[in-house]
Amino acid sequence: MAREMDRPRRVHRTDWMALLSGLLFIALGIMVVIRGITDALVLIGLLMLGLAFAGLVAIVARVVRGK
Repeated sequence: MAREMDRPRRVHRTDWMALLSGLLFIALGIMVVIRGITDALVLIGLLMLGLAFAGLVAIVARVVRGK
């Protein structure tokens, strides 16, 4: 047990682009299934805006992290 405590703990950084993109696709998928979005143009517009937002958050997170 002492050996386990001596090892440095690995830190896994959050991949914000992947996390937000996955949440976006889940949310848009639910909206399509429940017929909340019926127009393909609206769906594509929301998809592009959501991916742009996820990219912006990922860039800001990387700058703040200092990488």
